[in-house]
Amino acid sequence: MVFHIPWIYTPVRTILAIWHQLTKTEIPELTRVSVMMRERSRVEDTMYAMQKAGAGSLQVISDFDMTLTKFAHKGKRVPTTHNILNNRLLIDDDSTVKMKKLFNTYYPIEIDASLNPEEKLPYMVEWWTKVHDLLIQQRIRKDELARAVRDSNAVLREGCSAFFDCLAEQRVPLLIFSAGVGDILEEVIRQNHVFHPNVHIISNYMDFDHTGVLQAFKGQLIHSYNKRAGALSHGATLRELHGQPNVLLLGDSLGDLSMADGVSTAQNILTVGFLNDQVEERKESFLNSFDIVLLRDETMDVPNAILRFIVSSEISKVHREK
Repeated sequence: MVFHIPWIYTPVRTILAIWHQLTKTEIPELTRVSVMMRERSRVEDTMYAMQKAGAGSLQVISDFDMTLTKFAHKGKRVPTTHNILNNRLLIDDDSTVKMKKLFNTYYPIEIDASLNPEEKLPYMVEWWTKVHDLLIQQRIRKDELARAVRDSNAVLREGCSAFFDCLAEQRVPLLIFSAGVGDILEEVIRQNHVFHPNVHIISNYMDFDHTGVLQAFKGQLIHSYNKRAGALSHGATLRELHGQPNVLLLGDSLGDLSMADGVSTAQNILTVGFLNDQVEERKESFLNSFDIVLLRDETMDVPNAILRFIVSSEISKVHREK
């Protein structure tokens, strides 16, 4: 009796692809309705390549505001690092009104899907410059920042602490690339007890005088649409991570996609975009730009699942050695 096996004549490459599909590890978090991918096969191939290389080849580059922090919590917008400074402890009522007016003017431009980054850029420079000038005029004291953070409604995404802890345990560098205020950002993660030694930060830092009063902002201005220039200008910091050619990039803006441009040795880059606001208007542009798009997801479930998958071989190795 002769049995015909139709796939026996199939090219080896096709058989390997079939075997890959049959033996792949399913990640339940990627099947949620809030998760969208234009090229699922590319995502899976990139994840397998990163897993094969192991945790020692991985680095994470992430935005902060509305990426590691929530967009909204209990029906209210979560403050950005700039908005945390909008506190009566730090600025007067007149400046509070002015900052709100600036937000209402420029935020719609920042997320306008009909404008390209080049068109948005001058408006972002105007916005950030005006806000920083306002803050400098208020003579904010350095010793009041910790209290302002404690009094704020800043909330990290659910599962964010586990994300930070896993990266630290696996010695995976985390580069936080933020257009926010670095001093406030540091205080938020410090108060959440996740400021581990593997965390590196590029952001807008305050410059205080000898009495501890804000007098300026240090270095080059970083806003949401000039992170490529920021990445290239901080190339030395990124070169320190040259031994980690695989990048997991997290952001909530198309401008965040350029954060890894300073990584000259990058081999595999997997991008995850949190689409928090004006979802329908911006969905197409996000799908065309990010590998994975998360719709109104206030958790770190998907990044945590991806991270666990990539480092799973390292975790298994530790268990075997115990």
